Amino acid sequence: MTELQAVRWGPEAGGAPKQLVVLCHGLGADGRDLIDLAPAWGAALPHAAFAAPDGPEPCDMGPMGRQWFSLANRAPSVMAAEIKRARPALDGFIDAELARLGLPATAYALMGFSQGAMMVLYTGLRRATAPRAILAYSGALVAPDALAAERRNAAPVLLVHGLADGVVEAARSQAAEAVLLAEGIPVQARYTPGLDHGIDPGGLAAGAAFLTVAFSAM
Repeated sequence: MTELQAVRWGPEAGGAPKQLVVLCHGLGADGRDLIDLAPAWGAALPHAAFAAPDGPEPCDMGPMGRQWFSLANRAPSVMAAEIKRARPALDGFIDAELARLGLPATAYALMGFSQGAMMVLYTGLRRATAPRAILAYSGALVAPDALAAERRNAAPVLLVHGLADGVVEAARSQAAEAVLLAEGIPVQARYTPGLDHGIDPGGLAAGAAFLTVAFSAM
């Protein structure tokens, strides 16, 4: 299993962390692309540690950056096989990071953008110990037909997507919302008119609020 490199931030309050938030980047980026979200959410989660791992592979569609799995062939069956192959690296990172920080298995949440959103939706819902929350920005639900048989929890999900997204169509999150609701998984969705493939201040605020509620019982 590949051991992932990562950049880290927090807790803002100092001292030992009480929660972990794992941030998963999109295709052709790396952990540094998302760690800047940590200070924005650190005010709401002052006792949280944030970790943004690099994907396990060099991006095969560009001269730099990392990927979680190849998107060279986007046939649904191929993507399903690719994300299944990629999952153990993220699973291992989550478990290792919780152990490194001395946190219980329940003290984590997952966030991803674009391909990272695909990863956290796929991985998070298949973990024996549910994340407190799964935040999926500008992503999609890969292998939706397998979810009913393979999922092991019903972690609450936040879907955030720009309706003007020209990279991953907002219809992908809308389709994910329908599948997740049919599975009885709690879902909140935010679809922003005029927003392209990115995260705006409203999406950041929605994420902070979702994480605050998710960790409120700790």
